[in-house]
Amino acid sequence: MSVIECRTNEEQAISAARDAISRGELIVLPTDTVYGVGADPFSVAAVNTLLTAKGRGREKPSPVLVASLDDARRLAAVITPQAQALMEAFWPGALTVVVPARPEIGWDLGETNGTVALRMPDDAFARKLLTELGPLAVSSANLTGHAPALTVADAQRQLGSRVAVYLDGGQSRGGEPSTVVIVGETLTVVREGAIAADAVVGVAAGN
Repeated sequence: MSVIECRTNEEQAISAARDAISRGELIVLPTDTVYGVGADPFSVAAVNTLLTAKGRGREKPSPVLVASLDDARRLAAVITPQAQALMEAFWPGALTVVVPARPEIGWDLGETNGTVALRMPDDAFARKLLTELGPLAVSSANLTGHAPALTVADAQRQLGSRVAVYLDGGQSRGGEPSTVVIVGETLTVVREGAIAADAVVGVAAGN
């Protein structure tokens, strides 16, 4: 287990994270909301390790963080005009958009019912990491039922040696989880977080 200050040691942090992810291990990274624990979304074993580390069941699948809207298009079977409007309005930022996943990818993030929850974080280091490593399955870096981690120390206290590399970006700027919406035939706000539900609904309605 290692801790690396990632704002000033960016290349070392990315290299260590890449090595850990390639081994199927977990990393903790800063985002614009709370700290996240990440794994290779294309590895069933790595995703199971993430869920186990959090004490989380497969009925609560992990979201996937992306570096760009193009990344999202490569993972989604379809991005409707409504979903694209939301992504363009709130990305990078604290909105997680649940859309149909490309079935040919063949990943297993848990019981997703054929969907994937996508988000682009508003954090320069996190986006550079995602650009270098590719999309990551990332959930909040805390044990299920406990408070989200706002610092690396918070994450370490909860996850300990279950995580191979902790990337320390200082105090979390956000402190509140993302708002989660499902975009299908209708728009459903699953969780209201850092972005107000009214703001999301207004953009989705074209207001």
